[in-house]
Amino acid sequence: MASRAPAATSRLLVGFRKWYYNACGFNKLGLMRDDTIIEDSDVKEAIRRLPEQVYNDRMFRVKRALDLSMKQQILPKDQWTKYEEEVHYLEPYLEEVVRERKEKEEWAKK
Repeated sequence: MASRAPAATSRLLVGFRKWYYNACGFNKLGLMRDDTIIEDSDVKEAIRRLPEQVYNDRMFRVKRALDLSMKQQILPKDQWTKYEEEVHYLEPYLEEVVRERKEKEEWAKK
């Protein structure tokens, strides 16, 4: 019985994550989670480092979402971003930028 508890907890957690993902609403505009990160200097640098196609895809999603938002509309449900298809495309670049910045700060202290 104890072996089932972690699996049930895991399923419950995934269910909650899916619910929260849909409750946030950005997916109804065709956005991914990484499209919604507030653009501080680290995020701007990470975006600058994206491969061209990934950057272009991001810009398309953001512009479409802004247009829909201004019109107070959402995409048809079959075009919503799905939790299962979510890609954290910006995360590796952002982690690299933050790591580099912290490293530079450490060097500056010496």
